[in-house]
Amino acid sequence: MPIRRRDFLTSLGVASVTAALPLSSNAAPVSDTWDMTWVDHVKGKYRAVFDSPGFSDGGALFRAVFWARQYKEVYGTDPQDMSAVLVIRHEAIWLAMSDEYWKKYAIGKRNKLRESPKSAWYDRNPIASSSPGVPPELADVTIPKFIASGGIVLACNLAFRGVVDVVKKENKLQANEAETMARSYLLPGVLLQPSGVFAVLRGQEAGCHYILAS
Repeated sequence: MPIRRRDFLTSLGVASVTAALPLSSNAAPVSDTWDMTWVDHVKGKYRAVFDSPGFSDGGALFRAVFWARQYKEVYGTDPQDMSAVLVIRHEAIWLAMSDEYWKKYAIGKRNKLRESPKSAWYDRNPIASSSPGVPPELADVTIPKFIASGGIVLACNLAFRGVVDVVKKENKLQANEAETMARSYLLPGVLLQPSGVFAVLRGQEAGCHYILAS
């Protein structure tokens, strides 16, 4: 979903104060607005942040999962020695949402998202759960399983304004009511951050190598 310049600047004004504050994983929280505890979970010798500004059928998650598998195959690396951070932002924000949200608001059709040019619109988040008949080696490439295995998933709050706007318009709600409802559709464990750029840079400051993954 394209982000309008005016909406971006309005949201940025709210986020910039937080983003400008000193960042330290050992410092006391500077705000109750953002959950930054994830920084303390970025550990181990091998660290990477997978930046997902594009939808790409959830391809960024596949790259994060296969990165860990390949290091295991080549080096015998233990999971506790690896930290993978997935940042969902810009046009990929819908990947942070539950299947219920996708179906209720026809997200696939609304955003013209389909697996192939001849297939139907997506009626579900392709990486919220495994698709029927998926090969065994791909069955665990889902956001819930990624988080359960120690992966970190962050979502851009600026892009999330688009998610809230859909809820607001379709349900004729006030802004605060729409915000609360939209957050209820976030996949469990996904953490909103001031912006996707903030999240990516914070991951790099925590020692992650950067990968443009979608």
